[in-house]
Amino acid sequence: MGANSRVSPGAPQTLMNPSNLSTSKVHRMTLRQKQEEKPKLDLKETIDGLCGPENGDTICGDWPGGSCCSAYGFCGSTSSHCGPGCQSGECESGNLFEILSPNTHAPDTIHGAFKVVGQSGVPAMSAALLANGRVVFIDKVENYTQLILDNGQYAYSSEYDPSTNMVAPLRYETNAFCSGGAFLEDGRLISIGGNSPLPMDPTVGDGFRALRYLTRPLDTNSWDGKSWDEPGNKLSTNRWYASAQILRDGAVFVVSGSLNGLNPSVIANNNPTYELLNKDGISFGHSVLFPILEENQPYYMYPFLHLLKDGTVFVFVARSAEIFDAHGQKTVKKLPDLPGDYRSYPNTGGSVLLPLRAANGWDDEIIICGGGAFVGIASPTDPSCGRIKPLSKDPQWELELMPDGRVMVEGMILPDGKLIWLNGCNRGAQGFGIAKDPSLDAWIYDPEAPLGRRWSIGGKTEIARMYHSVALVLLDGTVMIAGSNPVEQPILVPNPDVAEQAFATEFRVEIYTPHYLLDGRDKFRPYDVELPNKHLLVDSEPFMVGFKLHTEPNDLRVVLYHGGFVTHSLHMGHRMLYLDYVGYQPQSKSQTILVTMPPDNNIAPPGPYVVYVVADGVPSIGVFVMVEAKR
Repeated sequence: MGANSRVSPGAPQTLMNPSNLSTSKVHRMTLRQKQEEKPKLDLKETIDGLCGPENGDTICGDWPGGSCCSAYGFCGSTSSHCGPGCQSGECESGNLFEILSPNTHAPDTIHGAFKVVGQSGVPAMSAALLANGRVVFIDKVENYTQLILDNGQYAYSSEYDPSTNMVAPLRYETNAFCSGGAFLEDGRLISIGGNSPLPMDPTVGDGFRALRYLTRPLDTNSWDGKSWDEPGNKLSTNRWYASAQILRDGAVFVVSGSLNGLNPSVIANNNPTYELLNKDGISFGHSVLFPILEENQPYYMYPFLHLLKDGTVFVFVARSAEIFDAHGQKTVKKLPDLPGDYRSYPNTGGSVLLPLRAANGWDDEIIICGGGAFVGIASPTDPSCGRIKPLSKDPQWELELMPDGRVMVEGMILPDGKLIWLNGCNRGAQGFGIAKDPSLDAWIYDPEAPLGRRWSIGGKTEIARMYHSVALVLLDGTVMIAGSNPVEQPILVPNPDVAEQAFATEFRVEIYTPHYLLDGRDKFRPYDVELPNKHLLVDSEPFMVGFKLHTEPNDLRVVLYHGGFVTHSLHMGHRMLYLDYVGYQPQSKSQTILVTMPPDNNIAPPGPYVVYVVADGVPSIGVFVMVEAKR
């Protein structure tokens, strides 16, 4: 990770060695066989909540937080403590595959194509689609990128134009290494937190508390190529690996982070808190202890966050989930643990809020897939997924299998309502040089298909996308893929004989063309999409959409799409809505319809979105709009 003494939580450390997990036998498909019974030892009880051989050979005993000693030496009662790798206490046993086996089905094949189209300019650690149709890439301070700033230093951020495949350098003033991010209600992109300065570039300062802003307004090119703005606003505490979610009123919920970038198994290094930014992206100045993070250390960074229809937030970390009221500062409901391996950083899988629709009352359903067993290159990866409706009367996880185990996998919604899963690998974890066996297939998931028949293989790339990769949907409905920089500083030629250098820094940008634009289907795109008003109000307000059709579709949908901020397999704030409409005229080439917005900003929080018209699964070219906050 950073230079000198700073290390990634994904870096190999004594406490995180797979030899410490010998009590948990791993199998490629069975996930976790029944744990062996551990011998009872005469050990002393903890006095500080730490346990195991690295903490004085202590056990948890009657520790108030729970009797299980986790693989990483923390006492607790969640499945992160009592599940695979549990060292002592009331450890769980069981075979997840026995639960999943009735749902297995060989995946189908669906068309999809990868093509290299350009160069990213900087290693693409983070990314977002901007309102000008371009993509911003964000990286950490490096000793090499492809772009030079006017001051002679390397650029660590870039703006990529998919229409020309040209890239421009952007400057920032503080190290954005492993930052979080969100779009503010006025459309600006905010980059949150980061890491320390490095001597290789004295022009870039400390980013731990930094807030960076990028402005790209609707319907103007006058801001294209302009660099990040850093007026000096600060977080209340240091945050490296923080997640963010915009709320109904435009406030930004910022969660977790490391205080210093050092070993997360040492509590003093961690920041298991949250804070709120106002609608302008300025901190209210208070960090509040967040128990779900505290209880799941060291798996507490980059939690999954999803805004729910009642204004609360779904929070997931490690294997644990809850519903949280960010403004009320309270846990509303604890949810069942998700069976299987660790799902969040540094064994990150993917988490997606499934498409929302008025027909079912905008019910929220979330899917989490993939993950891994421990931090190390030998870690197996989890091939299971869980789906849950957190606001239902009795929320439970519905389990199913992916085509294979995968970690660092990116899940996102396509405009046709299916999900695509890209990037990552079959073995290892997030961190420098601790992953192998790249996963090259694109997987397509149909959330409306019957359980056990939802997966298809949708094409294969030749480029490994390992740690620090990104993927996102563009205005034309294709998917941009970039990044892979699993080394502390860039290398251009891989060395397969050295694990830490087995994968080089990747600058190639790919475009993935999904099934709905292949085999001649692109000729059936709706076209000439026009929105007289691009500033949309909630409260079920209507807005007009005009467009043209090549043929009469059997199914026509209008989609409101927010891609969010993409980093480390998280798509922060990502959501898609199906909107109701009236006024469609059968057998007419030219259409003008009235589309109904959702009732409030819990369902569509304020900020930039893309409107797609989708005919029989084929999307139009998207049009950017702004969803306004209800005051």
